[in-house]
Amino acid sequence: MDLLVVGFVAVFGLLIGSFLNVVIYRVPAGESVVRPRSRCPRCGTELAERDNIPVLSWLILRGRCRTCSEPISKRYPLVEAGCGLLFGLVAWHFRSTPLLIPAYLYLAAVGLALALIDLDTRRLPDVLTLPSYPVAAALFLIPAIGYHAWGSYLRAVLGGLVLCGFYFALVVVYPKGMGWGDVKLAGVLGGYLGWLSWAHVALGGFLGFALGAVVGVVLMLVGRAGRKSAIPFGPFMILGTIVAVLYGQPIVDWYAGILGR
Repeated sequence: MDLLVVGFVAVFGLLIGSFLNVVIYRVPAGESVVRPRSRCPRCGTELAERDNIPVLSWLILRGRCRTCSEPISKRYPLVEAGCGLLFGLVAWHFRSTPLLIPAYLYLAAVGLALALIDLDTRRLPDVLTLPSYPVAAALFLIPAIGYHAWGSYLRAVLGGLVLCGFYFALVVVYPKGMGWGDVKLAGVLGGYLGWLSWAHVALGGFLGFALGAVVGVVLMLVGRAGRKSAIPFGPFMILGTIVAVLYGQPIVDWYAGILGR
């Protein structure tokens, strides 16, 4: 039964990933994500339903428009597959506490969209970040009521405030290091980490900086960036949070074991 549910959620993630492709393309341009329907940017042909099946349509069309043979970016099926994978991992991780699944599915979806938008534009749009606060607050009410987990709910609020405050201080001290979009995002991520534990807040925050540092060093070594190159930090914040949510407890237990020796 667990595998059946996880499979269903993963397929749902593929569909959400298809919508995220629209969000990633249109939100930075200030366009509606509802209308008009998706169409080929070259010939303007509106995509038929059969050409909008996640991943499968891209494979059948061999990555080209059915009408004009314009190449279709590999990012589209990768985003769809990635979203499906993330949804499946979230469903499996929280299978024993299913009331938490909707909240963390939202984190996976909005996190994926924000990460790619930041990579493309070096912006974290308020239109995605700010609504995530009330959405997360509402979604966490479900497990708070169902599991009588009001302590976790309060910790989520405090976790958001702490991580947001930490990033706020960083921006004030060194404004060139990151932007206000990172500060707003930190509050959302801190809430999701805070629901789990304070150790998750610390780990998620640390992983964001660690991953950013590692990638920055690699980019410099291969000549793709210099010491003063601006690298979007949002994707590392999001990736650090996702890793901490899905694998944080084993990491925390491992570290506690080292300290206990």
